[in-house]
This record gives sequence, C-alpha cells and structure tokens, in this order.
Amino acid sequence: MSQRILMRLKKSGGIFAIFVSAAVCCAQAQVSVRVDLSRPVGPYTPIYRWFGYDESNYATMKFGRQLLRELHDLSPEPVYIRAHHLLTSGNGVPELKWSSSNVFSLDPSGKPVYDFTITDQIFDAYKEAGVRPMVELGFMPKDLASTISGITEYQLHYPAPTMGGSVNNPPKDYKLWGELVRRYTEHLVQRYGREEVSNWYFEVWNEPDILYWHGTQAEYFKLYDYAAAGVHAALPEAKVGGPASTGPSNAKAAAFLDAFLQHCLHDKSAADGKPIPLAFISFHPKGRPTVVDGHVRMGLADELKASEAGFKIVARYPQLIHRPIILSEADPEGCAACSMKVNPANAYRNGPLYATYTAAAMKGLFDLQDRSRVNLIAMLSWSFEFEGKGYFEGFRTLATNGVDKPVLNVFRMAGLMAGERVSTSSSGQVSLDDILANGVRQAPDIDALATKAEREAAVMVWNYHDDDLPGDAAAIDVTIAGIPAGMKRVLLEHYRIDDTHSNSYAVWKTMGSPQTPTPEQYARLQEAGQLELLHSPQWLDVRDGKVAIETILPRQAISLLHLTW
Repeated sequence: MSQRILMRLKKSGGIFAIFVSAAVCCAQAQVSVRVDLSRPVGPYTPIYRWFGYDESNYATMKFGRQLLRELHDLSPEPVYIRAHHLLTSGNGVPELKWSSSNVFSLDPSGKPVYDFTITDQIFDAYKEAGVRPMVELGFMPKDLASTISGITEYQLHYPAPTMGGSVNNPPKDYKLWGELVRRYTEHLVQRYGREEVSNWYFEVWNEPDILYWHGTQAEYFKLYDYAAAGVHAALPEAKVGGPASTGPSNAKAAAFLDAFLQHCLHDKSAADGKPIPLAFISFHPKGRPTVVDGHVRMGLADELKASEAGFKIVARYPQLIHRPIILSEADPEGCAACSMKVNPANAYRNGPLYATYTAAAMKGLFDLQDRSRVNLIAMLSWSFEFEGKGYFEGFRTLATNGVDKPVLNVFRMAGLMAGERVSTSSSGQVSLDDILANGVRQAPDIDALATKAEREAAVMVWNYHDDDLPGDAAAIDVTIAGIPAGMKRVLLEHYRIDDTHSNSYAVWKTMGSPQTPTPEQYARLQEAGQLELLHSPQWLDVRDGKVAIETILPRQAISLLHLTW
C-alpha cells in the first residue's frame, strides 16, 4: 500500500474490529480464516529454533555474542546452533565462508597434538548465551588431510570456490580421524558435563554429495562410521547422525541419501564391525530465487519439493519412520555469504519478504511431514550475522551490525506458539499441491498456522507471494472457535511484521541508509528491529466459544494473533 492505513477500534456485538478508512484503503481481497482450537492436527514441534553459519568463530565476537543471547531469548525451548569448520586448521580468525579451531596437528615426529583453546572459546560462548551446539564434525585438519592430485592448497579464499581446498579431503588415516573425534567428544564431555552434552546432536560432515567432500560415496560412509564410533566411545548415549546431504529433489542427491540410509540399516561399521548408529537423519532443502523483469522472484516450491523428496525416501523404511529428521540447512537459497552486491536476487533478505517466505515454508514443512508421517524436528535457518560488513548489505543474516532484521521477528513469533497445531482453513490459501507444482505465482498465499496450549492459543497469518512486487492488501476476518467453555473474555496481543512494523530496514532507509549511524539513529534502529505490537493489547468478548478479529494485512506481511485466558 502506498498510503498509510488509518485505523480505529470499535466495539460492536462484543467483538473488537479494526476498520480501515475507505478513502485510503487499497485492500481488495476479502479473506476468511477459520481456526478450530478443538481440532488438533499434530504436535507443534519447535522446528524453528535451529540456526547455523559458516564462520564458527563469529560466536566469540561482539555481535555474535549479542545475537546468540537474542536467539536464546526467542524460544521457551533450547535453541540449537550449527557451524562449519569446528575441526579446521587455522588461527581462529574468521572470514567469509571460513573459520578455524586448530584443534589437531602433528608434531615433527608425527605424533598427534590436540589443542582445544579456540574450541573452548566457541563452546563457552554458546554456554554463556544458553544455547546448545549441534556439533558438525568437519572439516579436515590440515595435517590429517590426504593428498589428492590437483588440490595443492588447504584454504581457498572467498570469492574463490572455498570448497576446493584440501580442507574437504578425506583423512589420510581413518583411525586417526576416529581418534580425533573421540578426543574431541571426550573433551566436550569433560568441560560441559555428560548430562549436557548428551542433549547435543553430532552431525558428520556437511554436504558430502557435492564438493564439500572430495572423496567417494564409500569413503564418506567410512568417514561416518569412524566418526560415529569415536563419538560413542566417549559418550555412548550421544546422538550421532547425517549425512547432511543436499536437497534430494535431483536424482544424484536422492540416490546418495538413500544409499546412506541403506548403509546404516544393513552394513556393519568399518570402524568396529558393529551396527552403525543413526540417531537422526539430515539433509538440506533449498529454494531458488531469481531476478525476473527487474524484481526478485522466490522459489518456495523448490525448497518444499526437496523436503518432500527427502521425507518420501525416509518413509520407505519402516525402521526409520519415527527417526528424527533435521533439515540442517533449510533456506530460500544456497549462499549466506553472497550479498546482494554479488547476486542482486539476494536483496529480499533485508525486508519482510524473507519473513513471509519463512512462515509459508514452515506451514508447508509441517503439512509435508504429516503427509509422509515422518518425524521432522528441525528446519535450521542457515543465517546468523557477519562482523565488519556494511549495514543491510544483503547477506543472509538475522541481524546486521547488532540491528535485528525483519526475518528474526518471524522466529520470535514462532516462539510465542506452543502446544498442538490445530485446524485452520483460509479462503485465500494456495494449496500445498499448487505450491509444489507452480509456486506462488498467481494469487498470493494468504494462509495461517495455529496452535493451542493450556490457557492460550496463537494464529500466524501471512500474505505471501513469490514475486517481490507491490500488491493489494487483504481484508482478513479471523474466526477462532473452540475456546474452552466458561471463558467470557480473552486477551488479544496482535504482533505484526510489515513495511512499518518490526522492520529496521524500512527505518534505516528513511534515515537515508547511513553506514555510520549516529548513536541516536543506532538506538532507533535497534528498537525497530524488535517484534512490534500492531496496537495495544485488547480484551475480546467470547460468544459461543468464538472470537472474531478483523485486520488489514498488506502484501508480504505477517500477523501473530496471540490469545490468553
């Protein structure tokens, strides 16, 4: 909408409604959303509480520490953090798509040397913030990396293809690799306690079906076997899984994931001849944004189709149908460190489109899980922050220089939902099958996800379109039925992400896009980055177990209607 919406509150028939002045309203779509709190459809698993990034050393830096604390605070459940390069050799100084711990080296006589100084700094930062690690076991220490013809450097610096160095080679000694993992896990248990570390997840490597792994498929399976055996030697109850492969929507990735599952189910470990542990299954569905006629077009269908393909592969095996699935990178596209200066399509990352995409993806993933009857526990957003970069440079991040971006607020909304998912219907919904087939390219997807817990309920409603173009707002009426008998009034807190709420990027642009904001401007930007109420909390009258809420929802906007009684 090009003009500010004027709103007033009116109490009519016991229901508060938001009325919009006809002189300025450009809303055309009339959408009815129906929620029935008495009809559960499945648990509200907190799949939103997982985050990751390439540069593990950012955890120890100023804005990294700040963001870790904010991530802890967005969820009542423990938040998990996954990072690359936990075993990589180096001095601990991060750069784009690179970090290091220098945990392993060989002395002149060939004897292993273990140094956990940098590792402790990273994991201490997690502990201080109150978040839990998802320990990604990678990449290969320099002195342990095998020699492969044509690969002469250990590290390639971005924008060179950073996956091309020997840091992604197989080990020259698998027993030594297994012992490194054992010693690493043993140290974590000694420092942070057996009970704590048993709640973590250990994932073996990252995307071994592409250039992150320079070995064969069989060699990755061997790497996995020795890593899993090493973890379990130090902590038998540890949760070890993988393969963290790419989204299995193409034949090669699908075949890799399927072969890995068969390996774990039917083979014996190359490390010890025992059954191969597999506490969880992980893979990476991604979308595919493009620039079309000068604007960004998102690829929600690509991410959901990749997820569907992976769920179907897992569902082939009755032994695995209840095994946790972690989408250990679930994102709109593939390169967090590629700013909009590198790829103009990445401009979507600064504004509310990223948030609405994430909301629609979350609903789609729950629906796909229900179809396949698998056990999805995580949709990990590969997004964190980059130190020392420009404000709103278009990296896939949750915050920029300590200023939260709109996308972080959709995770805060998700953290206000709890209990069971309940039935919703929307006259503006684009069906899941249509999204899988065509994306959201015609009418917008105006849909909802709702939950009910003891004495509370929440409805997340969005107006999403793949195309980042101006569009009509929608006049939405939400009817929430199934409020427990005897409840006469409920308290509504209405949160909003749009062009003028929970949107630091919009405020930054009104300031003239400063790269050196004044202290007053910086304080305003930080305030604008928080999740914002659309209006003051309201008490609504309940009639026949129902309340009705009317609102205007702009294109690429999200409302969270949080009810308590």
